[in-house]
Amino acid sequence: MPTFRAPLRDMKFVFDEVLDAYPVLQAIPAHADFTADLGEAILDEAAKLAENVLAPLNSSGDKQGCSYDAKTHSVKTPEGFAAAYDQFAGGGWTALACSTEFGGQGLPHVLNMMVEEMVCSANLSLGMYPGLTHGAINALTQHGTRELQERFLPNLISGQWTGTMCLTEPQCGTDLGLIRTRAEPQADGSYAITGTKIWITGGEHDLVDNIVHLVLAKLPEAPDSVKGISLFVVPKVLESGARNPAFCGGLEHKMGIKGSSTCVMNFEGAQGWLVGAPNEGLRCMFTMMNSARLMVGLQGLGIAEAAYQISFGFARERLQSRSLSGPRAADKPADPITVHPDVRRNLLRQKVMIEGGRALAYFTGVQVDVAHGHEDASVRQQADDLVQLLTPVVKAFLTDEGFSCANDGLQVMGGSGFTEDWGIEQLVRDVRITRIYEGTNGIQALDLVGRKLGLGGGRAVRTFFALVETWLRANPSSPHVAAVGKALQQLQRATVWVASEGMKDPEQAGAAATPYLRLFALTSLAWMWARMAAVASAQLVQGSTEKSFYSAKLKSADFFMARILLENDTLLAEVLAGKATLMAFEDDEFAA
Repeated sequence: MPTFRAPLRDMKFVFDEVLDAYPVLQAIPAHADFTADLGEAILDEAAKLAENVLAPLNSSGDKQGCSYDAKTHSVKTPEGFAAAYDQFAGGGWTALACSTEFGGQGLPHVLNMMVEEMVCSANLSLGMYPGLTHGAINALTQHGTRELQERFLPNLISGQWTGTMCLTEPQCGTDLGLIRTRAEPQADGSYAITGTKIWITGGEHDLVDNIVHLVLAKLPEAPDSVKGISLFVVPKVLESGARNPAFCGGLEHKMGIKGSSTCVMNFEGAQGWLVGAPNEGLRCMFTMMNSARLMVGLQGLGIAEAAYQISFGFARERLQSRSLSGPRAADKPADPITVHPDVRRNLLRQKVMIEGGRALAYFTGVQVDVAHGHEDASVRQQADDLVQLLTPVVKAFLTDEGFSCANDGLQVMGGSGFTEDWGIEQLVRDVRITRIYEGTNGIQALDLVGRKLGLGGGRAVRTFFALVETWLRANPSSPHVAAVGKALQQLQRATVWVASEGMKDPEQAGAAATPYLRLFALTSLAWMWARMAAVASAQLVQGSTEKSFYSAKLKSADFFMARILLENDTLLAEVLAGKATLMAFEDDEFAA
């Protein structure tokens, strides 16, 4: 069975050399002492945890899955998960980027994102238990009363408890205005929560003694729409030690992530407390969802990296046929399949999408920290605009590519990839959900064109354009400047079309949304690859001893610009085609 190795060299290259993130973070008072020595030491330790503790449980966790006891409403996680989680929480990893006020370490959010990438590569199912807890922490930190924060945050941050997001119900997913869960006010100021939620990650398990549910419900007489939704915190175990009637009603039978307990949750008059103002639950929940959406993007990136490592390792050893240009391994009965152009195409496509996606994700993560902690309000605003704009792009694009890369990796391996022996078929199954949960990728595209392009009257997207244009002007002789400039012009043209046509007819924006998001993502990656190529070129000129590493960056950038960025032409044409051919069909014509 292949072993996962954290891609630390590339992670550090992006973070330190390309984004120059340490000075940016050190300009934030809370991170003034965050040095490269500290950051790299933490990443090194996280890599050891991912490689030696989490990854060895990935295959067995998939085969064993979670089990449900209907008599006790309890869930048992796969063997070894509880001990691994204890080691994870005991090492302080749940507290990494959390507020020091409630026991966190106060380190940068982007550092936590980098750790999450490694965790997702190693064991996505196990990583989801602490992953969703961060969303609960963020929601309570921003919207909870002081009393609720003191009651729940210390144990959530320490990892002694875990958290969930309880949104979806059998009759509604994206359209949360249709929820039926009710919240009845009680004399003591709490609320009795009654209803059923489905697809709840970590809703019940045996890793911790208490699980804190963040639940969307409607108050009596609340508007029957999204404007009538409130958010409540509902613990599994009350302060008295009594069991709150919030029970798991069963486990979902899933295609993948089988080590993650995905539960039906029945709230039977469970005691909860209001988070934020009445009827403003959706706004509060978006704090949690935006955090989760970035995390899901990292899940796609992490799985893609794991799949690439497996398929590349296989391809180097697999001997089949001879190179079209003549034998490369004359001492062997055949050449490694890495000599074949189509295999190389699949491998290189994985490589450039992963490394470009990593740069975009880390760039967004740095903006999260600037938005949270910079002293200058205008700088915070600009960074927050970029986070809001890029969150749907990171979520949708990195998960689309996570699946594509895993699928390409399986293709490289042929029949071996289709078996359980190599583990890549599990990655294909596991990563598929990332394009669906926390808002399907189609919803992310609608969010981008429907909300984010208009943010601040177009301020956010203008900020992004200005950043790219400024870099292009400052680096006129860098590799691929012309290609990035052309891509930016295509994106700007598409943006103008979506904005103008979408104002006249929302279906025009809806029809363009998915190709527009991908156009935005590929343009962003082109910028990132140009930046990476510029750094690599400078290092080679300066005589770096890591010639292979930097040379590979230049060649990867060449591959991206010549073979991947060409998609922009088609994507722009699809945007400009409008809605006509999509919306012309009548319902009965689909079956005709």
